[in-house]
Amino acid sequence: MDPAEPRLARLIAERAPRVLVLGDALLDSWDSGQVHRTGRDGPVPVVEVGRRRTAPGGAANVAAALAALGARTELVTSVGDDRTGRTLRRALTEAGVRTDRWVIDPARPTAAKHRVLAGEPDEQLVARYDVLPPAPDKAVTRALADQASTALDEPWDAVLVADYGLGALDGPVRRRVRRARERIPLLVVDAHELGRWAELAPDAVTPSVEEAAGLLGEPVPDHDRASWGAARQHRLVSAAGGGHVLLTLDVDGVLWLPPEGPPRRAPAAAPAPAARACGAGDEFAAAWTAARACDVDPGPATALAQAAADVVVGRPATAVCGTGALVARLATVDRGRLLDHADLLAVLAERRAAGDRIVFTNGCFDVLHRGHVAYLQQARELGDLLVVALNSDASVSRLKGPTRPINPLADRAGVIGALAAVDLVTWFDTDSPVPLLEQARPDVYAKGGDYTAQMLPETPVIEAQGGEVRILDYLSDHSTTAIVDRVRHSPAEQA
Repeated sequence: MDPAEPRLARLIAERAPRVLVLGDALLDSWDSGQVHRTGRDGPVPVVEVGRRRTAPGGAANVAAALAALGARTELVTSVGDDRTGRTLRRALTEAGVRTDRWVIDPARPTAAKHRVLAGEPDEQLVARYDVLPPAPDKAVTRALADQASTALDEPWDAVLVADYGLGALDGPVRRRVRRARERIPLLVVDAHELGRWAELAPDAVTPSVEEAAGLLGEPVPDHDRASWGAARQHRLVSAAGGGHVLLTLDVDGVLWLPPEGPPRRAPAAAPAPAARACGAGDEFAAAWTAARACDVDPGPATALAQAAADVVVGRPATAVCGTGALVARLATVDRGRLLDHADLLAVLAERRAAGDRIVFTNGCFDVLHRGHVAYLQQARELGDLLVVALNSDASVSRLKGPTRPINPLADRAGVIGALAAVDLVTWFDTDSPVPLLEQARPDVYAKGGDYTAQMLPETPVIEAQGGEVRILDYLSDHSTTAIVDRVRHSPAEQA
């Protein structure tokens, strides 16, 4: 599957689609600390808890993920009148999710998943205990149905159902969604029991392999899950209501089963422990829904959603993926891609927030040679991220003459981006990169050649921003000009 363009991540934030989430909300928590002994009352480690982290889970995590991508999001759910429910509501409010239509149920606790982790910095899961409330009574489900109806009366770009089987979406709520179905431009369902939603003909469903097997009444496959799903494409599409089936494969990525056409695979970025997949399915469903709500085609939307899931898998605990992180992920998928300046700045903001040291260099790089490779390797060693800005074709012509460049900008970017030392490639049309440097604000500006820092117009800009200028080795006999001259004066050329 072709990678999605980084601009699509910004498109979601720019359009800010309106997405309503209906579902079961819960709170994830992690208690962590050191272990120095085992219990006298049993052979178990005693964790001396020193820190607790919490995050929205279930439908609440889906809503938080949508908001992080820039969608205007509301969650309709039910929670208990307890500390857990208040913590969950506060977290979503701070994330920008609308919560004023929640139903508070004093008779039921808020659902929660608690994990106990031992050791630092490499924490190990040693126990988990869940709080699973009983199904809500009829009064609560009716109240939820009324709130859902009121919400569905508003114009939405998409409705995402996150049904974790805790009872919030039983009977009355599902009937209200069915009545409003013709007014819902995009309905996406992420449910443990997909068969309950098939009559609503969802535009897409996002089952795990276990949920897909349950839908078909088959045992869960124990190997080659992608092939298993591909062989059952038409049965899964039909059983789920006729829309797109996005079969999530945990840390192995996703298999897209369209209503028409062949299956297509979006693999995960890299192998990861299954424990790291916590919340990845929620992120995928949120990102796919947000992209489709912005009229992104299903293929690119699937690639974008998998990239967002990759970001979450790469982070500890339940997490969400913001616009900057998604742009950064998409930019690294296609290393030869030319980033426009808006995408570049989004990536740099994300990496800078993570504490990375940013190195910037520039040049024509018209005919790549050993001197370039050595110089770029040196530049990469100065930090955590190397940005190479290429002169545009017009800029090269002004600097080198009308016969240059030999290779156009896109070709030069593809070659430079393929080097292991290079992380990001962008371009500039001016004679010097000063205007771009003023926006990028790198920690290090590297230049290769027979220069001194005082000779460079970039030096005052970098130093005023608190950065440093580094002059790297220069291999004059390997210059592009020398190579071009040798070719032009070769016997074959003269003949």
